Amino acid sequence: MTKTPFTMLVAGAVLLLAAAPAAAQEIRFNVVPYRLDNGLKVLALEDHSVPSMTYYTFFRVGSRNERPGRTGISHLFEHMMFNGATKYGPGVFDRQLESRGGASNAFTTEDITAYYDVFPAEALELVVDMEADRMAALQIGEESLKSEREVVKEERRLRTDNDAEGSLFELLQGTAYLAHPYQWPVVGWIADLDAITVDDCRDYFRAHYAPNNATIVLVGDFKPEKAIELISKAYGSLPAQPPVPAVVRDEPEQKGERRAVLKREAELPALAMAWHVPATPAAEIYALDLLEILLGGGESSRLVRSLVYDKELATKVYVSNEWRLDPSLFFIYAEAKPGVTAEALEAGIQQQIDAVVAGGVTDGELRKLKNIRTTSLVKQMKTNEGKAEQIGMFDAYFGNHQKLFTVLKDYEAVKAGDLALVAGRFLRPDNRTLVSLVPAPPGGAAAGAEVRR
Repeated sequence: MTKTPFTMLVAGAVLLLAAAPAAAQEIRFNVVPYRLDNGLKVLALEDHSVPSMTYYTFFRVGSRNERPGRTGISHLFEHMMFNGATKYGPGVFDRQLESRGGASNAFTTEDITAYYDVFPAEALELVVDMEADRMAALQIGEESLKSEREVVKEERRLRTDNDAEGSLFELLQGTAYLAHPYQWPVVGWIADLDAITVDDCRDYFRAHYAPNNATIVLVGDFKPEKAIELISKAYGSLPAQPPVPAVVRDEPEQKGERRAVLKREAELPALAMAWHVPATPAAEIYALDLLEILLGGGESSRLVRSLVYDKELATKVYVSNEWRLDPSLFFIYAEAKPGVTAEALEAGIQQQIDAVVAGGVTDGELRKLKNIRTTSLVKQMKTNEGKAEQIGMFDAYFGNHQKLFTVLKDYEAVKAGDLALVAGRFLRPDNRTLVSLVPAPPGGAAAGAEVRR
């Protein structure tokens, strides 16, 4: 799971701090926005700190845009986008970029798919040409589909089927959601991956990889007017496509705890919990983000201190308030120490949640949480890549990159009592899904899952 709410303190940006330690903070950059006639959005940030650039292309498509029987196609396409197009054939993209000292990569989430290139500034014209080529005319054929399908299936086996923690979270999310597409894994199901056809891929590409469904973010050593001129020339002739169908946000309200047990080969018991929380644009996310830090943000957080050090119940604790376009989940994961049961972990976690609901946090604790959030946001933005990613993320999740400029003020506005309020409102038992991992010995009882709702 990738945490997304980050910001920056960089060349070309100004962080305004008042004298009082609790004063609100602001960020300002000179991001130059531009939109082509075909709907392609461009966000350019000039920064001459180093003679390099990062070039991100964000497509507003992820696993939430898929359908039953074709899950995993978004992630599959992430791989297929490197298989060549009309002007730059198979393998040429990476060879051209790497020969100039650059590199490329990509990632897929429930909500977005992003591609990024890091390269010396003098390679900008080449990168624009190559990226426009694959958006315009990606090669989609039986051989490339067969090859990348097997790569994705092997990735699924490695990270989920043969990984206890991965399979635990897959069951957790599938149990927490009944109707919304967030219920299926980003990597997809094996049978669905096998069922995807070339025609499916071509239809998917035409609908979701259109210029009006994309945002390009550039950060680094360039002049915005020159970059926008290159992009307009390379992408301007690509036709816009009809808007993709809206995702139906039809997840029913959870009205009772859901539990599941996963039995599989593993060394130790583990426990994963999830509570339904609002979508990212909601005002509650700032208090929930600070609650994440309070419970699991570092060695001094309440769950780590209590479960790992004081009571010696857990070897690892993980907490995340996931940012998503549609109503999301607040996660807690804990791995037991030898001899500790999942029931003991559950009791220890619930005790700390109850303490927040009953007692909240002190002003001193709140100040610490806000300082940690601010520091982590700033550190994430040390590179061109970090800046570009977060400009694009804020644009994707809030519909406007300028939300990045005020996010620290939003965190600063959270009051001590707000953490108790969101904990009591969302982290309640009847809004909880809980999955226990029960280790099964190799060659012993058959692995499987049991679900109670």
